[in-house]
Amino acid sequence: MATTHRVILFKRFERFWHWSQAGLIILLMLSGFRIHGLYDLGVDFLTALRIHTIAAWALVILWVFAIFWHFTTGEWKQYIPTFDKVFLVARHYAWGMFRGEEHPYHPTPARKHNPLQRLAYLWLKLMINPIIWISGIWLLFFADWGAWPVWQQWGISLQLVAWAHTIGAYMMLIFFIIHVYLTTTGHTPTAHIMAMIRGYEDEPEDTAAPAQPTPVQRTQKIAAVTEKV
Repeated sequence: MATTHRVILFKRFERFWHWSQAGLIILLMLSGFRIHGLYDLGVDFLTALRIHTIAAWALVILWVFAIFWHFTTGEWKQYIPTFDKVFLVARHYAWGMFRGEEHPYHPTPARKHNPLQRLAYLWLKLMINPIIWISGIWLLFFADWGAWPVWQQWGISLQLVAWAHTIGAYMMLIFFIIHVYLTTTGHTPTAHIMAMIRGYEDEPEDTAAPAQPTPVQRTQKIAAVTEKV
């Protein structure tokens, strides 16, 4: 049996935030599709709208805590985009993984997300989320704001805002589908999923990223080299 290397990746709040967010987003998509009349299943329009609104505000509150946590712990740095190995990772997802090739990127506590993940999350946070939330809040308060002359001068109508919200929702759905699919592309189909449940991932020893030396170890190594000189 091959030995494995345990990599600690996700903290307790991080896992709570991730799964709570996933549940609320699924609830928002299901209630949103009902509001648009894509299905019925015994849920009336007003009930779906009420569920959608409550879930939206719950997600806003969750995001406020998550943003505070990311900035106070320094975890926001995990999302800084980088192009290091981005083409190797793209090649792996395009055809390398179908040929059984090893993933060119191995996560560490300091660098959990590969370059494509960072770019995808940046797109989510700077494009998809703002479209959904700005249009969603606008729809919620359109009865109060829509009559303002400035919005009429800019041609912002209820129909335009509704279309923007719908487009953002479908962009989120596409992101969600791709995200769920990519969770199955680890060294085992459930490796990434279990990492987000347990907080750690067991990688084969021969593919695990080497552990970085501690400051004490680096000092000892420098001292040993100096003594030889």
